[in-house]
Amino acid sequence: MPVIFELFGYPLSDQSLEAQQNRQRALCPFMGEECDGGGNRELSRVDLTRNSDLRTAFSQHPGNTVAAGVCSIQVVEGASPWIVCPRRLLSLGRESAGVRSYQGKTEAIVLNYLSYPPGTRLGVWPEVKIKSIATINGVQKLIDYTFDYIVMPVGSVLLDSVANLFPNITYRRLLASLNRAGYTLSQKGGIVYIEDFPMGIPSIVEIMTSSTSGGNKRTRTTISAAFEDAMLGVPHQAPGINYRQVWARMVSQLIVKSEFALGWGGKTLWIVQDKLLEYINSSTALTLKTFISDNVSDVNMLSFSYSSMHQAPTGVIDLADSQLYAGPISSVPPELAATLPPSIQDITRAPFLPPLETLIALLAARAPVNQVVAP
Repeated sequence: MPVIFELFGYPLSDQSLEAQQNRQRALCPFMGEECDGGGNRELSRVDLTRNSDLRTAFSQHPGNTVAAGVCSIQVVEGASPWIVCPRRLLSLGRESAGVRSYQGKTEAIVLNYLSYPPGTRLGVWPEVKIKSIATINGVQKLIDYTFDYIVMPVGSVLLDSVANLFPNITYRRLLASLNRAGYTLSQKGGIVYIEDFPMGIPSIVEIMTSSTSGGNKRTRTTISAAFEDAMLGVPHQAPGINYRQVWARMVSQLIVKSEFALGWGGKTLWIVQDKLLEYINSSTALTLKTFISDNVSDVNMLSFSYSSMHQAPTGVIDLADSQLYAGPISSVPPELAATLPPSIQDITRAPFLPPLETLIALLAARAPVNQVVAP
């Protein structure tokens, strides 16, 4: 029977004062702020005003609603849980690595595989949406994707260079726009620079966690109902894992987003859990062990595991056990790929590669929410 394994970052079995106070505040220890349900569970928010016992359970939370802070679900007793919240796997957050209390090791491993020179200042932009249209061989093609995170070196960039990205607006409007976006200006020798502006090679970081089945309201097996019961300390049953949906969601983007970063000179890193890769390995023709690697390639899946830490859990579990799986998009050399006839497998490929200037223009619309330093 599926049950909630971690609630607001702490194993449900952890009844320490620290864990209880964290739950009473509805805090996500990985974000360092109030839980947002993973950013995609607004329909599962719980109204505290309709249940006095639940309101008491969140005695240190000032609001009348809370997100269903379910981090992971244990499908089989004793087995490693399935992570169902992307924040649980990795939240690049608003604070630097080494400052946040948790995920420091996870973040360092991720940054290391991005291969920026040590000491490089990297801006982090979450939820970057790119939408573009192009006509290829007489056919209109559309790109419409959202990246979980863009990570890109930042530094002082000449205002004139930024202005070249926006030839149709005046300097005054450009300066006002950059100011609204959160960028700051500086002058050096009478020359104007934009500080902490994206420059260099970008990387894409995608977080792929598992989806849950819908559950049943009558039997209280929905996320929100199981969450309420778990918070009140009564027996509960969580929804199961929707294995097919999560793999279908991932495969529809895996190659495309990898191609985008390659086209910009960078790389895409997919952050996943070992449980998901085990399912992919068993349900497709892919043999994952063939792609175990120490170095990144065209497509990169960085797997994190609870290892044995779920067996006697206490406190927030830091996922530091990792394995990189990396390989080429095709076994055919690039110089020969263009000569091959079309294939139905092209359905997984990018219709075209937008120029890097398109991405930088998007990032110019808002300053990075966070800066980290390459290890």
